[in-house]
Amino acid sequence: MLSHILIGAALSIVIATAAWRARSLSAGGAVAAAVIGTLAIAAGWAWGALLVAYFVVSSALSHAGREIKTQRTSAIVSKAGPRDGIQVLANGGVFAVAALAAAVDPAARWLALGAGALAASAADTWATELGTRYGATPRSILTGRVVPVGTSGGISAIGSVGAIVGALFVAACALALGWAPRLVLVAAVGGVVGALVDSLLGASVQGGRWCDTCARGTERLRHDCGTLTRHVRGVAWLDNDVVNFLSGLAGGLLAAWLAG
Repeated sequence: MLSHILIGAALSIVIATAAWRARSLSAGGAVAAAVIGTLAIAAGWAWGALLVAYFVVSSALSHAGREIKTQRTSAIVSKAGPRDGIQVLANGGVFAVAALAAAVDPAARWLALGAGALAASAADTWATELGTRYGATPRSILTGRVVPVGTSGGISAIGSVGAIVGALFVAACALALGWAPRLVLVAAVGGVVGALVDSLLGASVQGGRWCDTCARGTERLRHDCGTLTRHVRGVAWLDNDVVNFLSGLAGGLLAAWLAG
């Protein structure tokens, strides 16, 4: 068991370092990714392979359209560029806890929790990347009103399709790795629902701010014009990272519940 963990740690460090050099992760993000990767491989090689598949494809999507995404959303989103440690934990924290639990107790509920949470994170990533690049002008999931590209809670047809495909991608990988079809199905359902929760929270309780100079909504504390923004809606401390964590948790818990 110890040798298994050490091998997992070594592989995780190599992959995280490569991601840091490719500017997919910040230094803190690389450390967080290495820890999550070690826990995943400690639970089994299939856990590690599932995490790697999710990370590689999600990173490739982000890299492919980074310039377009930055151009269309930089005035709104609070974080751009390589993912930091908080972002990595927000997207992979529930999966890591499930992997740790599975290493001690290899029950089906932990498989469902981990896969459902990862499917939700993939669904959100695919929806964001495809929606901001190829989607039409998004609309609020709550009001139906047109909102700027990058606004939390904004959805588009292409982004919604991306969410479904992202969840199915993780499910397909889990199936290919030998996970039971029932667990794969509930993980896909959890992933889609988790992405829906992400949009609903983003449009309702996530903190929103306003730049008086530009007269534009944003999630940034300091707008790109240099003006300090003010809080105008939602819960001030509830940012996109918290929403991502909660949506992954919702997707994972739903999958675990459906798995029985």
